[in-house]
Amino acid sequence: MPKLKINDTEIEVAQGTSILQAAEMLGYEIPRFCYHDKLSVPANCRMCLVEVKGAPKPVASCAMAAGENMEVFTGTEMVHKARKGVMEFLLINHPLDCPICDQGGECDLQDQAVGYGYDRSRYYESKRAVKDKELGPLVKTVMTRCIQCTRCVRFADEIAGTPDLGLLNRGEDAEIGTLVEKMIGSELSGNLVDVCPVGALTNKPYAFKARSWELRKTETIDVHDAVGSNIRVDARGGEVMRVLPRLHEEINEEWTNDRSRYAIDGLKKGRLDTPYVRNAKTGKLEKASWEKALETIAVKIAQTDKNKIAALAGDLCDVESVVALKDILDNLGTPHRDCRIDGAHFDASTRSGYIFNTGIANIEQADCILLVGTNPRVEATLVNARIRKTWLEKRLPVGLIGEPADLTYKHTYIGVGPDSLQALASGQHSFAEKIKNAKNPVMIVGMGVFQRADGLALHAQLHDFAEKMGFVKDGWNGFNILHTEAGRVGALDVGFTPATNGMDFAHIVEGTENGKVDVLFLLNADFARALGDNAFVIYQGHHGDSSAAHADVILPGAAYTEKEATYVNMEGRAQIAKRAVYAPGEAREDWKILRALSTALGKPLPYDDLGTLRQRIAKEFPHIASPDVRVVAPWKQFGQAGAVKMEPFHNAVRNFYKTNVITKASAVMTACVEKFLSKNDERKAA
Repeated sequence: MPKLKINDTEIEVAQGTSILQAAEMLGYEIPRFCYHDKLSVPANCRMCLVEVKGAPKPVASCAMAAGENMEVFTGTEMVHKARKGVMEFLLINHPLDCPICDQGGECDLQDQAVGYGYDRSRYYESKRAVKDKELGPLVKTVMTRCIQCTRCVRFADEIAGTPDLGLLNRGEDAEIGTLVEKMIGSELSGNLVDVCPVGALTNKPYAFKARSWELRKTETIDVHDAVGSNIRVDARGGEVMRVLPRLHEEINEEWTNDRSRYAIDGLKKGRLDTPYVRNAKTGKLEKASWEKALETIAVKIAQTDKNKIAALAGDLCDVESVVALKDILDNLGTPHRDCRIDGAHFDASTRSGYIFNTGIANIEQADCILLVGTNPRVEATLVNARIRKTWLEKRLPVGLIGEPADLTYKHTYIGVGPDSLQALASGQHSFAEKIKNAKNPVMIVGMGVFQRADGLALHAQLHDFAEKMGFVKDGWNGFNILHTEAGRVGALDVGFTPATNGMDFAHIVEGTENGKVDVLFLLNADFARALGDNAFVIYQGHHGDSSAAHADVILPGAAYTEKEATYVNMEGRAQIAKRAVYAPGEAREDWKILRALSTALGKPLPYDDLGTLRQRIAKEFPHIASPDVRVVAPWKQFGQAGAVKMEPFHNAVRNFYKTNVITKASAVMTACVEKFLSKNDERKAA
């Protein structure tokens, strides 16, 4: 470990640490444009020049490794002069359009020009102009502003795995672009805006909408998949203006996917902002007061056999609202409830059987990965990015069983269904040897595996397969279920599954047709399956989509940006979402609606505020009371013995851009479907 001095302060660093990294450890700021912590080092902007004793000229600190007895100076006259010269060259062709640039106020070039540049220009020739590129409906380009730092090129190649961008030509003609004109069809393309240090790449839907200093910033959690990405919601007044990723090394690092970032326009379209009650005479939904809506529900439930009341919790539900609904059902004495509204069949009694046991960050410890019935690129984009990162570092073997897919990394395609699992277990496929020779093998199973009648039998078979092939061993659990929805694991953790003699999702829906279910409560549960005409349907949610059309009473709830709530991600980590804006109109937070309903039913729940409700949750489910802690589940037997059909696995998500009621209401996501998905893909996803 070399020792060196930076500005006469001695420091010892790990072998291979750059001068720039060592200086940051001591708190010395070194300007940079091309350098980024998560990307390779090109050393092409030269803004990070420092003076090294004995060197004939300034040194690029991002590319020079710290050496033994090296003496570095970051603030000498030589350094100041060199940085001013670099900045002057960078600004030669940069347009003077800061007042109309969306990067204004958040621009590295602005900040560093003030801190390290000249106060005037000596360049009087004509500035060059570069034609803008059409990258799609998400990223806006003004390529004349580009300083050729190549961050976008490296991100697209290294992180996103879609190497469409490159640096074309040389000298004064150099520009960033695609070899042939095309759009960037990556699920992570919005991060190009974040890595760009100038205004060359900006957020197209957000263009000319607001300035950064106008916005109220709230740190919260994304709900568009089960990863639980940490995000920042920027709002003005009552409107969410944009979403940006927050740093969380164990979950999403500093990235987020395009659906999380750009689907926010769906938050203000198709919203439910007042209660509705269906008129018995006309058959139409009519606006009503909260009192009338709750009274209508209470009267109907009082007239109904408790064994004919059922409830379904949807995929955007927070833990607090699910617990409140579960408490109401327990008070009523009905066992019919479920949270698996995609029809998945798996054993929910053992926690290790339905969570991502390895942990997202620990994927980097893997030396062999097997994907079963999943396409993580669209089901959990940040998990896929983590797999790609590990693959780039180790070139580890990756196997796929299920539908063929472009995963952004090389992999071995093993087969389409359960027969391929059996071939691996019996050693008939060559990939079996790679699994058995691995020290830390990882298996990731998608929801598509369980969305079939033999899901429980497959769950048991996967348990035995994991033990036989060495995915689970002392100190390592490589068995993982990849969920696609934010509220699923939390609902499973609190037991929102059929109680003794209770009906599951499929039987509840059938019950509305055959008369076994007379009252059905849908909590943010939106699904395409038709409900029986004779059942009394109560829909509580924030968007009026397919399930709301069947409702006899509609209770308007709050979206994820409009409430303080707890969500549990796929790896079993509880996280707290914060309110960025207030819900529109008369919409209320879900748990508050359920608390008011319990009073109307004559059996009020024993909590009147969020703190008391969370105390109730913590008492029964202590792991949920520890925010941002991944609680490891003990490995136990799960599944149910039975026959497995040799049918192909199908992926749970086919259309990345349309996965829930918010994305379905988003015009930006609709534009992405039109631009990025072929007509054949759209038909498959419908």
